[in-house]
Amino acid sequence: MAIQGIKLGNLSYPLRTVARDPYNSEQFEALAMPLFASLYNLAHWLTQDRSEAEDLVQETYLKALKGFASFQQGTNFRAWIYRILRNTFLTSRAGLAQHVDVPLEDEEGEIDLPSIAGTPESLLLAQADQEMVTAALQRLPVQAREIILLCDVEEMSYREIADTLGVPIGTVMSRLSRARGALRKLMEPRGQGVTP
Repeated sequence: MAIQGIKLGNLSYPLRTVARDPYNSEQFEALAMPLFASLYNLAHWLTQDRSEAEDLVQETYLKALKGFASFQQGTNFRAWIYRILRNTFLTSRAGLAQHVDVPLEDEEGEIDLPSIAGTPESLLLAQADQEMVTAALQRLPVQAREIILLCDVEEMSYREIADTLGVPIGTVMSRLSRARGALRKLMEPRGQGVTP
């Protein structure tokens, strides 16, 4: 499927006006289109709104295509475009409203993962657990939510996350630890967990 143009809000930009070099637009398409669903997924988690997520992804693609000449071939395109999406979100109205740096307490210990057996009861419990995780993720501050999503959902390496967020790997690891601890606290039974 070829990108005919990029739609941003009510405006539509044909590709030829965004990328003056057809080679660049073809190369961009080859690198960017396989990431579309993942970018939309992250955008939806960040914005918590379908329409805003669509606008965020479209704006990300527009900015990435316009700035594609600055992308260094041989480097990590995935981290580069995720960083554009993140920065676009943080500078958007929705991002500014949601982005509050909330310090999370360090919590030591392992993450307890439920065992899944093939019985109907265990599958029902696993579905309930998944719904509880989703609800808890939605209650996390954006900074904590994005680090968990990049690592556990998008399966990015610590290096890719560090490149995406523009922080050292050690910061990625400590933020991830704090975010997972906060997620566990949110999933505790009522009265024991952190209130949003």
